[in-house]
Amino acid sequence: MLERMKTRHTKASVGVEADIFRVVCPPDRAESIKEYLVSNGCALEELVLPSEVFPHRSPATLLRGFRNREGITQQQLADMCAISRHHISEMENGKRGIGKRNAGKLGEALNVDPRLFL
Repeated sequence: MLERMKTRHTKASVGVEADIFRVVCPPDRAESIKEYLVSNGCALEELVLPSEVFPHRSPATLLRGFRNREGITQQQLADMCAISRHHISEMENGKRGIGKRNAGKLGEALNVDPRLFL
């Protein structure tokens, strides 16, 4: 079974170290920039935007996703934020609102902008 990784893979599939970065450019230049990169030996991967995978990104969905990304349990998150585990569970299931104070605590614990939970 694969183990959960704390960091992203940084090795290319052939075993050679590779820099992975994101390029943001004007839409009218995107195609020519892609052609330039490919002509210079770069491999391009099509990325899926989070909005395509999670079209209805509710605060509850984001909370669960960020907690899973950090690889921590509800109890560990509850201990970090001084919020009961039961309330964390209710927030993740959309049964309880998060609120400003809890959003701040959760944002700090999960290393994200607290406004995402509001």
